[in-house]
Amino acid sequence: MECDKCGDSAAVHAEYSGLHLCEGHLCQAVDKRVRRRVREDGLVPDDATPEDPDTWVIGLSGGKDSVVLTQILHETFDEDPRIELVALSIHEGIEGYRDESLDACVELTEDLGIRHEVVHYEDEFDVRMDDVVEDDPESMAACAYCGVFRRDVLSRYAEELGADKLLTGHNLDDEAETALMNFLEGDVRQMAKHFEASLGPFDGDSRAEEDHGDGDGGDGGGSSDAATDHAREDQDHHVPRAKPLRDVPEKEVALYARFRDLPAHITECPHAEEAYRGEIQQLMLKLEENHPGTRHSIMAGYEELASLASSAQDPDDEATPDFGECERCGAPTARDLCRKCGLLDALEAV
Repeated sequence: MECDKCGDSAAVHAEYSGLHLCEGHLCQAVDKRVRRRVREDGLVPDDATPEDPDTWVIGLSGGKDSVVLTQILHETFDEDPRIELVALSIHEGIEGYRDESLDACVELTEDLGIRHEVVHYEDEFDVRMDDVVEDDPESMAACAYCGVFRRDVLSRYAEELGADKLLTGHNLDDEAETALMNFLEGDVRQMAKHFEASLGPFDGDSRAEEDHGDGDGGDGGGSSDAATDHAREDQDHHVPRAKPLRDVPEKEVALYARFRDLPAHITECPHAEEAYRGEIQQLMLKLEENHPGTRHSIMAGYEELASLASSAQDPDDEATPDFGECERCGAPTARDLCRKCGLLDALEAV
């Protein structure tokens, strides 16, 4: 098949849009969607200046998603003194697996000239995920432990690095799966929390990114175009997160990394085991195969629903978390002891 943009040999068929794209136009489409998401979410604030730039910490794992996000953001903002990029990588203590992906992180950041910080679970918590999986005092999946520790490290170090925003490489598949899980669980408060934590737009100038350009022509993927007219609330307990890659399907992220010859470590974690998400993932793949565009539709409706749930929240509602500080480590939490410290106690008791 020929590329619908230029007539060269097509490298991919995007079923949801019907377009056939060559390597160059597929990469251009991905670039365009990420930059549009940056603009629509208002990531570049009005008051960012070369003297007082906005600092974005990127959670860089070395996998395809975070590598592609880092590459695109660097190319977009390298010559924009209003934005400072810092890469933050985490070594969980998984023999072999994380060592190789960290090599990819080092190669990428050195090539791009981006500041790169690495944090080890062993230094932070005196635990390694290989040992946590073996002990498993709470009878949980490895991802449940790791997710708590990872969120704690990302949040704390983003703050220590002076981050204004924490960016992660969640793609369209990731977010659509999370959306469907929250909906099937009937968790409206979690939807509102999701909006406030990482989906809602910031109170910034939506035109701030236009100077960087979006490329030419449509790609049919686009953003979710959720009909929301309010921004997320300011948070004083966590560095706000953003997910500029969330309009791009996972397959296209992988192809982008391959076509651009980026140093991505594309291997699944040996401890990955999330049974419910796995079921949702298989359901999503089947739905997308039978009804192309399902992921985009889910996110469009979900973001609008999450926005409405957020705007309808009563700040005086007793069910709304009242963040204080963990009595042991000082981390923001709605409980006396944060989840991380509770898990560390359980591991120490084994």
